[in-house]
Amino acid sequence: MHSKRKGSSGSKKPVTDKNPEWVQQSPEEVVELVAKMAGDGVSMAKIGLILRDQYAVPNVRLATGKTIKEICTEKNIKFELPEDLSNLMKRAVHLSGHVKSHKKDYHNSRGMHLIESKIRRLVKYYKREGVIPETWNYSLETAALQVE
Repeated sequence: MHSKRKGSSGSKKPVTDKNPEWVQQSPEEVVELVAKMAGDGVSMAKIGLILRDQYAVPNVRLATGKTIKEICTEKNIKFELPEDLSNLMKRAVHLSGHVKSHKKDYHNSRGMHLIESKIRRLVKYYKREGVIPETWNYSLETAALQVE
């Protein structure tokens, strides 16, 4: 979004529409694993990595027919903030510490402004969609308290 490049670089998932035969877990077992890990406070991205690396489940949606987020909402497991918003807030808190100690680092100061503008756009979207309450506001101080 904030770069000068036009391209669509990045890895692409292979086009498959069925679960591989070598997956040993049943869909019910995968759902229970996801619910257990989400209940323990593991992020959705980390749940996917753990399932891929330790349980040999390459794709939760192909294995169960539902995404990790759909499984969590089905089991009434709520996260305080959406994962992308909390990750951006962690980056902003970390970068603000760097910018405070290195006052002449204008490149990272601009990066800080770009990260905060992304956070504000996401907050506006999540308020509109009803994911976070209308009274929730972003500030760097509250972000430092929430993500640490």
